[in-house]
Amino acid sequence: MTFKTPLLVAMTLLGTTLGAAAAHAQEYSPSAPMVPVPADASAPVAASAPVAVSGIQTIPGMPPVIDPKNIYSETTPSHISPAIAQDPARVYVPNLRGDSVSVIDPASFQVVDTFPVGHSPQHVVPSWDLRTLWVTNNSEGRPDGSLTPINPATAKPGPSIAVDDPYNMYFTPDGRYAITVAEAHKRLDFRDPHTMELKGSVETPECKGVNHADFSIDGKYAIFTCEFGGYVAKVDTVNLKMIGMLKLSKGGMPQDILTAPDGHKFYVADMMADGVFAVDGDSFKETGFIPTGIGTHGLYPSRDGKVMYVANRGSHRIHGPKHGPGGVSIIDFATDKVIKTWMIPGGGSPDMGNVSADGKLLWLSGRFDDVVYAIDTDTGAMRKIPVGAEPHGLTVWPQPGRYSVGHTGILR
Repeated sequence: MTFKTPLLVAMTLLGTTLGAAAAHAQEYSPSAPMVPVPADASAPVAASAPVAVSGIQTIPGMPPVIDPKNIYSETTPSHISPAIAQDPARVYVPNLRGDSVSVIDPASFQVVDTFPVGHSPQHVVPSWDLRTLWVTNNSEGRPDGSLTPINPATAKPGPSIAVDDPYNMYFTPDGRYAITVAEAHKRLDFRDPHTMELKGSVETPECKGVNHADFSIDGKYAIFTCEFGGYVAKVDTVNLKMIGMLKLSKGGMPQDILTAPDGHKFYVADMMADGVFAVDGDSFKETGFIPTGIGTHGLYPSRDGKVMYVANRGSHRIHGPKHGPGGVSIIDFATDKVIKTWMIPGGGSPDMGNVSADGKLLWLSGRFDDVVYAIDTDTGAMRKIPVGAEPHGLTVWPQPGRYSVGHTGILR
């Protein structure tokens, strides 16, 4: 897919105080166009990308890759940034049907606050610089979509910003753009990462239900899932254009996607296939399939980067029943084998979430059961915490890492 006219916009690269990220932050200009919003200035000439000791040449402005065998090497418990170390430990839960966010204190396992946000909040997304948590209120077909910022230092929301259909949100690995995923419009909107001013859009007409994404090790491309078409879409993050579409071999309802520690393989959860596809991102070919459980949905790496937690929602339906046969499968990254499975006692519907900073708890929303699960990553023992109506993409804060590429906290 190509686009007709160049994007003309002056951007200052998002600043950061996060150590290596600050040392390597610089400006760059996309070398090919996307659909533009009018602007009155030209972007600066592209700079050369730094090459880290790992030998990986990233896109300009992206923090260096420290370990080419493990892109999660900087998200271990010892890597909490000083900039966020004093933020209160909280779990932020968007209640899709409650138009609210529940705030859980993980020390007490109690809801300590609930505040209203926009209509149909889907995910709570950490910003690239880790200083804002954005609630994506896509309004599900209504024209009043919005983003609600949360200050993680105070755990309080600010005024919402009107944004068209922000089902989900990501950040280019250089921090230059926020990408709001306009699912209903089959479109990716590239925005200023602070003000959310629209800078341009990439149309994805063949990607029905575009929603989740992750990025290659060098930041040069992202792969998005197409929930209602059974495809995944590859997007060039430098030239800001579609590269291609890949039809998955079976199933037909891809959900979350996660880059493997090597930064080249991608795992795709498919809710109808009841398992996880493996895709080689560079060649853009399907390479394998791992059966997990009914309604495979969310994917999260462990803090040591050795295993992946897979949330199986327990239903093939978008709006499933309570107390279904939901559970969590654990896949060994080294072998691509399921090494254990934890079923939800009494049934449940684990959906989206993340791992605690110390790696000891896996937090997942119970989508159809109006609860949150706190799961011990050693034993599989679970606590259930009642929240609002239909909790969805919760995030755990603070998390270790240098920068966030979005969703419920994909940090690197």
